[in-house]
Amino acid sequence: MDHENLTALWAIMGSDGKVVLDEDTCMVDVAKSFVSFCMGESSRLCAPCREGAREMVRLLDDITQGKGTPEHVAALDELCLTLMDQSLCGLGKAAPNPVLSTLRHFRHEYDAHIHDKRCPAGVCKPLITFSIDSSECMGCMLCARNCPQKGITGDKGGRRFHALARAERKKAPTIEQAACIKCGTCFETCPFGAVKKA
Repeated sequence: MDHENLTALWAIMGSDGKVVLDEDTCMVDVAKSFVSFCMGESSRLCAPCREGAREMVRLLDDITQGKGTPEHVAALDELCLTLMDQSLCGLGKAAPNPVLSTLRHFRHEYDAHIHDKRCPAGVCKPLITFSIDSSECMGCMLCARNCPQKGITGDKGGRRFHALARAERKKAPTIEQAACIKCGTCFETCPFGAVKKA
């Protein structure tokens, strides 16, 4: 690993820090995080860096909020080229790298956010939906007891619920989507894996 080989891959060594990411990481959100860092580090002396980084963060934020359109990606492409060409310092010239890299290698994640209005990694809160799979729910109601919004309704369950045959059980709890703040508490507390995140 050296500067020349990394440059050929549209990457830079920087301070030689490494971040390991897995499939539970949203690459659009990662790009937004890195560009936000660059925006905060900018000296704000040249307009391409000052305004370009701010606009890239706005566009990426729209995409992670489910408000992205194909025009957002076109604008990101144009902004990246402008920053690389017009910025006065290395920070401005390098700020587009996370966007260009994620667009090149993870374009399908941008497409999912824009066209399907979903985050494949389940990270971007506005694009997450929690639901309860009635075939897996055992009726313990831990999800309802721990929901900070009291947005889960259904039969109380308990030992009697467990004793009934699946076919005789009362209706499984449901998550009221209007009340859900997408905190993930129901998902984390369900011991049976009945709460699904999509």
